[in-house]
Amino acid sequence: LIDPGVKAYQPVKGRPNVIMFVGLQGSGKTTTCTKLAYHYLKKNWKACLVCADTFRAGAYDQIKQNATKARIPFYGSYTESDPVVIAQDGVDTFKKEGYEIIIVDTSGRHKQEESLFEEMLQVSNAVQPDNIIFVMDATIGQACEAQARAFKERVNVGSIIITKLDGHAKGGGALSAVAATQSPCIFIGTGEHIEDLEPFKTKPFISKLLGMGDLEGLIDKVNELNLDDNEELLEKIKHGKFTLRDMYEQFQNIMKMGPFSQILQMIPGFSQDFMSK
Repeated sequence: LIDPGVKAYQPVKGRPNVIMFVGLQGSGKTTTCTKLAYHYLKKNWKACLVCADTFRAGAYDQIKQNATKARIPFYGSYTESDPVVIAQDGVDTFKKEGYEIIIVDTSGRHKQEESLFEEMLQVSNAVQPDNIIFVMDATIGQACEAQARAFKERVNVGSIIITKLDGHAKGGGALSAVAATQSPCIFIGTGEHIEDLEPFKTKPFISKLLGMGDLEGLIDKVNELNLDDNEELLEKIKHGKFTLRDMYEQFQNIMKMGPFSQILQMIPGFSQDFMSK
């Protein structure tokens, strides 16, 4: 169910890759746009953001604030009310400037309104995206399938990102959403911070879903700390020396891995149900 057997879209270096985000309002779509742009920015891609969400008050301000913090170029308008015009102008501008990852954020709604789908279709036809990502809130449970199917019937959803997996939601609805769209899940959102976006891996996801932890993910987080480079500390430990300063630095390393509750959930036996007790 969770693996539709379809290869996820892979951006190509040296040319513009237009990625369009769709989803319901409140799913974390705008925040996830910035997270994905930052993900590619860290990997030395020229990434940027286009805010074509003219429905929600403050959407452009949110992207502007997040993008400025992360030093990601962005495009939007306080005066233009037509999202199709903004999307087209933004994509054309960044293409001329040689950007490789152009992420377009579109308007969401509180429910599946016809106006949302019509606008979404118009934006898609205007910018001709290489990949359309459906952002899905993990907390809505079994409603995922109906929503995912409704979006898939109107636009060519190519990938799925599941958000809000840092709470009590386990993301079981993601199984039915992937089955409904026949599109692969590519990332999961695990928090509010800009770095809280993890590549989706089938086995660890199922393992955590069943409360069996995620040792593979835990090892990846430890490897990201580059602890092997700290030869000075290793020498100190060999000779039985470990100061308060060393202990402080190691606690700082642990904090870089994310919230302690998330780390514990990766250990078999420490499920979310166990943690809440």
